[in-house]
Amino acid sequence: MAERHFTPKEVAALIPALTAIMGGVMAAHAEAATVRERQRAEQERISLAGGGVLDRAAWRADSERAAGLVRRVQDGLERIVALGGAPKDLGLGLVDFPHLRGGAEVNLCWKHGEREIRYWHGLDEGYTGRKPL
Repeated sequence: MAERHFTPKEVAALIPALTAIMGGVMAAHAEAATVRERQRAEQERISLAGGGVLDRAAWRADSERAAGLVRRVQDGLERIVALGGAPKDLGLGLVDFPHLRGGAEVNLCWKHGEREIRYWHGLDEGYTGRKPL
């Protein structure tokens, strides 16, 4: 059982902050994936060529950029958790909040871009199990 249960109104009051935080998290997550893919492609290029010259400065810059982006993601997720949310999917920007519905614990489900809380789902269900409030 969760320590705190939220009402739809309480979560609705958090939407402006959630929107800003999750927007930053999603952008940093996507950019970090792009940087990692660029590094993976470079490793593959060198491997397929049987060796090669690595641009160490570019590699180091990408590594530092990825590390900074990961820190931004982690910081944003910590802020969401501090608000009482449970981040679920960074691609979709999903955050769940514990809620009591009919005496049973469920999750209120918010998706980045939604302007109000309209959905809930059971604890063993996910985004595809969302039901209207």
